[in-house]
Amino acid sequence: MSEHADMNGASDKAPGIGVVIIGRNEGERLVACLASTGPGHAVVYVDSGSTDASVEAARAAGADVVALDMSLPFTAARARNAGFARLTDIAAPDYVQFVDGDCALAPGWIGKAAAFLSANQDYAVACGRRREKFPEASLFNRQCDREWATPVGEAEACGGDALMRVCAFKAVQGFDGSLIAGEEPELCLRLREKGWRIMRLDEEMTRHDAAITKLSQWWKRAVRAGHAYAEVSARHKDSDKRIWAAETKRALLWAAIAPLAVLAALLIHPAALALLLLYPAQIARIALKKGGAPFDWADAALLTLGKFAEAQGVLKYHLNRMTGAKAQLIEYKS
Repeated sequence: MSEHADMNGASDKAPGIGVVIIGRNEGERLVACLASTGPGHAVVYVDSGSTDASVEAARAAGADVVALDMSLPFTAARARNAGFARLTDIAAPDYVQFVDGDCALAPGWIGKAAAFLSANQDYAVACGRRREKFPEASLFNRQCDREWATPVGEAEACGGDALMRVCAFKAVQGFDGSLIAGEEPELCLRLREKGWRIMRLDEEMTRHDAAITKLSQWWKRAVRAGHAYAEVSARHKDSDKRIWAAETKRALLWAAIAPLAVLAALLIHPAALALLLLYPAQIARIALKKGGAPFDWADAALLTLGKFAEAQGVLKYHLNRMTGAKAQLIEYKS
């Protein structure tokens, strides 16, 4: 597979740390992302068929631009791999910062993450705290911000924004470009199987702009998550470092098995409708566990509803697997 690229002044970039940005039609978010990379790094921007001025903005910022051949199936993993290949053609970095074009890097993050990896040679990945730029814009954005609030310390996986050790990334042959989602935890699993470690630092890393304002966008995002749970857990079902098996089972339990059980029970007695109270009970359990603030109830309801979207993604993966159909990228930003 070949991609076409252009070079813009890469020779004066300092080696050691490179940046790979991926995006499509990110507009001003990409401009902010490019500006946040700071001076002295080789920067590669991978574009996936943008129809706005993304490519021109990247070139104007001095980034190398890789334009993906959109006749081939697009995945974020494929884009990151193409960016990494271009980066290592134009520079010799020890570390690569992957970042999505809808994010902006926090000032000083790259230096702090690089210092950690330099001092801890058994770690392949350093990530930090991603936050939403506009959590108040929608319930969906607020849920994303909560999702990003993962514990600091030793971690099993990172997200799309992370600083990675180049030699470790090469050793496992990068991301699996065939995955439509979940490529970062899958990569981290393979790194951990090789003895590498992942650290989530107690540092600000990126500001993300989910821009999810519609239920349909949020639903598609949850379907993607369910598909990723099913595909990645199936691929690594024999690993001693099980990944996403529990998430897959929970989605099926709440959104497929439980509803079917209720329907079956209704054939015996209409009182079985009372079993549907399991769902408000689950919402209450989640909300009270989180502290009981008003938003927590809305968030808990959304999390419970999300199991149905996740189950759709799980079933879609298994249906495609049985029929031999090719999985397509599930977009949620529309």
